[in-house]
Amino acid sequence: MSGLETTLRLALSTDAQDVAIMSRDLIENGLGWSWTRGRVARNIADRDTLSVVACQGGRMIGFAIAYFGDEYAHLNLLAVQREYQRLGIGTRMIHWLEESARTAGVRAVHLEVRARNQPARRFYRRLGFVEMALLPRYYRGTEAAVWMACDLRTMARRRVA
Repeated sequence: MSGLETTLRLALSTDAQDVAIMSRDLIENGLGWSWTRGRVARNIADRDTLSVVACQGGRMIGFAIAYFGDEYAHLNLLAVQREYQRLGIGTRMIHWLEESARTAGVRAVHLEVRARNQPARRFYRRLGFVEMALLPRYYRGTEAAVWMACDLRTMARRRVA
């Protein structure tokens, strides 16, 4: 890790391969690869999807992809390279997502996380997400997920107070 500043920006189509590889290695590990370059590129191009990347120098070190519906947003993917975790980068991307969602009139953000991924579950709970349900065999019929949600109206009041 260097002392370079970490910047966030909207993802570009040219980021699709790097995002796909990070998803394969950091999120989909052991499940098979479904967020391929083509799928990521389609999401980056989708006007209802917010795709953000975190960069340090010219290197991508994290990303988030979220779909925006009329009343809720769904965080499809979020990852930060291991050596950059616990530095606030994921939090910054979540805050960008939340502010964008509020601006779009979205009321809540939902996500799924591997049930056995305790560090990720703690991360999301610290950011105000609540564990709503256990989804047995959610991932490829083999691994459970925890469905989590964050009410943006409640979060806005808590941050103002």
